[in-house]
Amino acid sequence: MKQPWIDKAKTDSIFILMPPFVVLAIVFFCQGWLVRLEKEYSFYTWLFFVVFIDVAHVYATLFKTYLVPQTFRKKKRLLIGLPVVCFFIGLMLFMLGSRVFWITLAYIAVFHFIRQQYGFMRLYSRLETKTRFTVFFDNLTIYAATGYPMLYWFMSAPRKYTWFMENEFFTYRNDELLAVFGYVYVLILVIYTVRVIYAFAKRGYFNIPKNAIIIGTAASWYFGIVYYNNDLVFTMLNIVSHGVPYMALIYLKEIRQPRQNASSFMQYINSYKGIIIYIGLLLLLAFFEEYLWEITVWQEQFSFSGTAVFQNWHFLLVPLLVVPQFTHYILDGFIWKTPKKAA
Repeated sequence: MKQPWIDKAKTDSIFILMPPFVVLAIVFFCQGWLVRLEKEYSFYTWLFFVVFIDVAHVYATLFKTYLVPQTFRKKKRLLIGLPVVCFFIGLMLFMLGSRVFWITLAYIAVFHFIRQQYGFMRLYSRLETKTRFTVFFDNLTIYAATGYPMLYWFMSAPRKYTWFMENEFFTYRNDELLAVFGYVYVLILVIYTVRVIYAFAKRGYFNIPKNAIIIGTAASWYFGIVYYNNDLVFTMLNIVSHGVPYMALIYLKEIRQPRQNASSFMQYINSYKGIIIYIGLLLLLAFFEEYLWEITVWQEQFSFSGTAVFQNWHFLLVPLLVVPQFTHYILDGFIWKTPKKAA
């Protein structure tokens, strides 16, 4: 059985599979450098990780939806209606209070991050011979790899990092129950490892990308949330492992493998020059959005003398500015589904 690469071994490995391992290597071997980076260059770490990766990857969705005429015509109601729905949901949540708004969005974000890893795992499992048990246990493993670290966050002492804001998750401190979850987590990973070794010994086949996704997910979530209690480490592992593979997936699957009757723009960016345009457009949109956030709401990295005038309009500005992110979270649940074949 051949390896189920999305594009080919080299590009998949560099841009989809390796990011969590590269960041983990930096975290393990460059602790002193990271401390200095966090203290002296916080603006640049914010700009690179938060803006140019996290915010930028949201706009990569455009290249699978709004910028693809065939897809836009097919899903026109969804693509036009969803941002409007997201705005009004955000508006209602913000009316209930800023904390309600950000807490809700944090839980949706966590679910989205978990589902992306599940999606990659299923994508790289597409050529395997499946049974109900193998599908169930693969799913259980990827959810354990992401779910246990989040349970640790919810049930342990306060962490030194946040998703969006302080005290955004409901917590229940219970060390005994958390220990039980820890044993279950380890047991699931051990059983999965034994299954993979047994399958390799029996059939001589090892699914490289699928297992790399599972190992990278387990390692990045465990070390980013459980082992290290550091804001920069969490940010690097969380954002790089999520954003870089997503942007790469869009380019490799939607642009490098163009559809029939693709627009001239989509055909043009399927080139070496086009890669620069693709990345440049994502960075430009991300910076513009985050600049609006800064001057109208946060005022942490950028500000100007007239920012006070926006304070009375946060009830509209915040739900409006979060529309791209909120839409990305929800839309991703629709655009990656494979149509079921007719019986």
